[in-house]
Order: sequence, then structure tokens, then C-alpha cells
Amino acid sequence: MHARLYWLVATLLVALPVVADSPRPRIAIIIDDLGYERVAGERAITLPGPLAYAVLPGAPRARQLADKAHADGKEVLLHLPLQAENDDEPIEPGSLVLDMSRGQFASTFADDMNAVPHVIGINSHRGSLLTRHPGHMGWLMDEILDRGGDLFFIDSYTTAQSVALSIARENGVPSARRDVFLDPDSSPETVAREFTRLKKIARQQGFAVGIGHPYPATLDFLQQALPELDSEGYDLISISELITVQQQRRDLTTASGE
Repeated sequence: MHARLYWLVATLLVALPVVADSPRPRIAIIIDDLGYERVAGERAITLPGPLAYAVLPGAPRARQLADKAHADGKEVLLHLPLQAENDDEPIEPGSLVLDMSRGQFASTFADDMNAVPHVIGINSHRGSLLTRHPGHMGWLMDEILDRGGDLFFIDSYTTAQSVALSIARENGVPSARRDVFLDPDSSPETVAREFTRLKKIARQQGFAVGIGHPYPATLDFLQQALPELDSEGYDLISISELITVQQQRRDLTTASGE
């Protein structure tokens, strides 16, 4: 390695927030769709570990549950509604849709941000149509960056054609993508199977992001499974820490020319 390359790596190490590296696979979990059911939402917030909670801006208990999550030391995300393809249901409050003007898009995003307190990041809700459009994803990243550069973005990845993650990274928005939905249906067997798949992915790539919902089967399973991760050799970390770890690895890889 040339002397200049050593200097670049050292500079990156100093500039980035310090996150201790670990040989153990890391897992971050987000619970989506908070804001409607108070009891289920409050129970979700009591799950052990540094989970994040994604709150829908148009939900009647959005502010109440965001306040509770924050008070309990949990991370709060804006669960941003984005237009889905072949959507038979009514457009949800606060949705960003394809036929919006740039001004309408910015105004709706601002309203959504104001509806959920304590937000440190955004993850997409639905969006199998809108996340396929680079222009609209560019608008979204502009809005995120306009709020001081402290927000991050998680692509919930509801379609394999999503360009949201690549557009976020092109625009310098700290970002990651969902690896596993823990409960594509709400049966206990499905949750157990997908949690096992989440751990396998974490072993393979060093980290993994799981998304679940405040379903009884999901909450029952996670209440038992999360405390066991440490003895099984996994680190349960916050989604913000996982993004920092990923960014450090990408920057060091770029600096070393790999």
C-alpha cells in the first residue's frame, strides 16, 4: 500500500464516528406501522434491546407512541408512505405519489416530518411504485439533506426494482436496505423461520436488517428470541449504529482500492 493510501485510510478513521469493530455478526431490527393500535404499539416499544420504531405520520396515535419510544430510549423513524403499484386500497394520509409536483412533494414530506416527533431517520412504507423512479427518489433525498444531513434512510425494499438505496448513496444520504421481513404473514412458524434466515444473512455478510410489525406472534417471538442473541454469538445493535458500521466499511474499501 502506498504512503498516500495509508494517509487516506487514517484520515477516514479519524473523521468517522468511532464504532468498535466486532467479529460477531450484527443485527438491527425495526418495528413498522406504529401509530394505530395503542396497546400493541406500547408492547412493541417494551421489547428488549435497541430496536427502532417506524411511525406512520397519518396515524391517530403517531405522536403519542413516538413520544413513548423516545422516552424509553428507543430510536424513532418516520414510516414514510410511498405510492405502491397495483394498490387497491385508498392512498394513506401523508403519502408521496407519482403525480405530485415538486412543491407538493416537499410540502407533504414536511407535514409528515412535523407529524412524528423525535425522528432520526426515514424508512419507506409500501412504495413498490415510487421507489422505482429515480427522479422522485432524488427529490426525497434532497428533502432529507435539506434538514441538516443528520437523517438517514432505510429502503424497506418492497420491490426488487427499487432504486431508493442507490439514489440515497449517490446523494450522500446515510442509508441501508431491509434484508428480511420477519412476518410476511403473522403465523408463529413464519416469524421463527424468517428470524432464522435473518441470522443466516447476518453470518454471511456481517450484518442484517430485519423489519417486523406489532403482530402478536411477532412480539411474542421477539420477546423470547432477542435476549438469546448474545449467547448465540450475535450483537443486537441500533439501526443508526448499523448504518455507521456499513459506511465505515464502504469508505475503507474505497480508500484501499478494493
